[in-house]
Amino acid sequence: MRSDSSLPDHLILREFQFPSDFTQVINLWKNAGPGIQLRRSDEKDEIIKKLQRDPDLFLVAEIDQVIIGSVLGGFDGRRGMVYHLAVDDFYRKRGVGSALMNELENRLKQKGCIRSYLLVTRENINAIRFYETSGWELMDLLIYGKDLDQLSSEY
Repeated sequence: MRSDSSLPDHLILREFQFPSDFTQVINLWKNAGPGIQLRRSDEKDEIIKKLQRDPDLFLVAEIDQVIIGSVLGGFDGRRGMVYHLAVDDFYRKRGVGSALMNELENRLKQKGCIRSYLLVTRENINAIRFYETSGWELMDLLIYGKDLDQLSSEY
């Protein structure tokens, strides 16, 4: 899908495939550090619902059939959203995260998206630096959330 000489050899960017990729991606997210907080929306049934809306915005990076990175994006017809960009520690700072984000941003543009958002926890300094050097700007907003079913489960 993408070729870049600075990227690791044999890297392939492709769309997430359910169910075959699910376990590898969940394990990547779980081991990505404190920046990714798994919630009920990351369970199998919720991922299936997400894939029904825009499966082309859930991307993985793999080498020799091992998933080393992923990004989950969304588009509601007005704005884009980036969820869970993660790259295996060994492959960080080698262009994998940038390749995933570039591909996701291109796909969002093709859908007519003119603005996209992402959320980063305050303590995730590495992610903040990555996004700021990639052209993302800090916005002065308050973010609110509410569990609509009042049920919650933990991983």
